[in-house]
Amino acid sequence: MFPELFKFSIPDFLSSFIDAKYITIYSYATLIALGTLIAALYTKWSAKRELGITNLPNTFFYLIFIAGFVGGKLFFYLQDPMLYINKPDLILSSFNGGYVFYGSFIMIIPVIIWYLKKYKIPVLPMLDILAVTTVIVHAIGRLGCFAAGCCFGAPTDSHLGMVFPTTHNTVVHPTQLYEVLVLMSILLILLYVKNRQQFKGQIFLIYLMLYGFGRGILELFRGDERGYVIDGVLSHSQCIGLFFIGLAGCFYFKFHKKSNTNLIKV
Repeated sequence: MFPELFKFSIPDFLSSFIDAKYITIYSYATLIALGTLIAALYTKWSAKRELGITNLPNTFFYLIFIAGFVGGKLFFYLQDPMLYINKPDLILSSFNGGYVFYGSFIMIIPVIIWYLKKYKIPVLPMLDILAVTTVIVHAIGRLGCFAAGCCFGAPTDSHLGMVFPTTHNTVVHPTQLYEVLVLMSILLILLYVKNRQQFKGQIFLIYLMLYGFGRGILELFRGDERGYVIDGVLSHSQCIGLFFIGLAGCFYFKFHKKSNTNLIKV
């Protein structure tokens, strides 16, 4: 693992002011920043090319970041709410880590829709663009998890297993890399559909269904503490994934039927 990319020594006359001898550049934070930058550039480029939007402001991305941070942390605490109610000091001690992707996603979607409607930007076409953006950020972020040695899987005898710094020489599933593989597969499918798109919102809905299914399978290999809706059977993420699969499936059928009806009329 490579949790630290670089470490710079701080001159003595500065170290006394900031109470540190080194400045460390962490791989996880670097990859998250890289993923965010690539995603923002892709979103702006696609919005200009596909929707003629030349002035998508940075405020849009700031709102997404804030909503994602709040949602990710909130759902992390809700996985075991009594723990943090009984020991509120743990909220601050875990503030730098611990995020739930679906928590971020659920918080971000209404914020995006509100923003797009307020500034009269087509919602479904932009959600199609952001589906691809989300996959890019998520995949690079999972590489950051792998580099940091977190979010690993359950113990395994598989040849795919790896030892992480905090697994105490126990071989575990590298679920971060599994998820990167799932996300890259989803990305290829979305780009394929994009060239053959039948209706607006199709790419976004396919993303919801594919990731919900892929994440449900990945949960079987996760080794960290997971919140469960049905203890030992159905995790929170699997439950949310099933909900999104069902919801997206209903909208997909509705939009697809409507697009076919319009073609018949033409």
